[in-house]
Amino acid sequence: EVLLRMHSVGICGSDVHYWQHGRIGDFVVKDPMVLGHEASGTVVKVGSGVTHLKPGDRVAIEPGVPREMDEFCKSGRYNLSPTIFFCATPPDDGSLCRYYKHSANYCYKLPDNVTFEEGALIEPLSVGIHACKRAGVTLGSKVFVSGSGPIGLVNVIIAKMMGAAAVAVTDLSASRLQKAKEVGADFTIQVKNETPQEVASKVESVLGCMPEITVECTGVQACIQAGIYATRSGGTLVLVGLGPEMVTVPIVNAAVREVDICGIFRYCNTWPVAISLLASKRINVKPLVTHRFPLEKALEAFETTKRGEGVKVMLKCDPTDQNP
Repeated sequence: EVLLRMHSVGICGSDVHYWQHGRIGDFVVKDPMVLGHEASGTVVKVGSGVTHLKPGDRVAIEPGVPREMDEFCKSGRYNLSPTIFFCATPPDDGSLCRYYKHSANYCYKLPDNVTFEEGALIEPLSVGIHACKRAGVTLGSKVFVSGSGPIGLVNVIIAKMMGAAAVAVTDLSASRLQKAKEVGADFTIQVKNETPQEVASKVESVLGCMPEITVECTGVQACIQAGIYATRSGGTLVLVGLGPEMVTVPIVNAAVREVDICGIFRYCNTWPVAISLLASKRINVKPLVTHRFPLEKALEAFETTKRGEGVKVMLKCDPTDQNP
């Protein structure tokens, strides 16, 4: 293990949800819990067996650490391990604090040209990497991203990076769609009160064809329905956003058109990829951070996120420690 002095911690929708509702699905907050799982910091101390890190190293933290070498770990899909430790998922404490201890194997050294803030953004970025890989985004893909929050935006960034020829994004908010354009979306569609079929036909109209891949980042029933209608026959719909447990969808439409529907659970094996992308400057995630607060103003930061202002709200845990 290593002891870290924390630097940057992003606030995620799930953090706000636990704060407001005390549960997400089967994960219920029963005791006081530290939030935060999008994080970077500086190594202060290392355990006796740690060789790849030393005090002073700047690192990004992968929040999910398997507790045992089960079948999922053996197959490289450790995110599916039922006993995994995960920051800020009850009962496991998160990393929104001044000092934090974590498994050294899940701390990744940041190159000098990658900032602490970018290091903290690797966590949401990883959701995009995992989703786009599961969906099979490749050279020339036409992609529909439903929802333009932080996760929709990272999917736009990664889909473009993986070779998508055109990406269309939908959202209710004009300002969020503007941000999608800023990070590389080719087309944006502001949804008002269209039916799911109407949304699907608008997507087809801007792309010039039905997309082979849809990445659904809202979890809203109508959006999932639109995702099915929009996806080209033989294509893939990946469900990233989580909403109600039971959802009514046009499953027969998907079945007879061989639209594959797949889910994702967090991510695995994504930190090295993300660090390479950031170090090579092939992607720019800096526009995602719109608000910054010191740790003392955490409540204000959470309120800002809850109101849906900006995109990514970042907390600064150590004011003396500067980004490179």
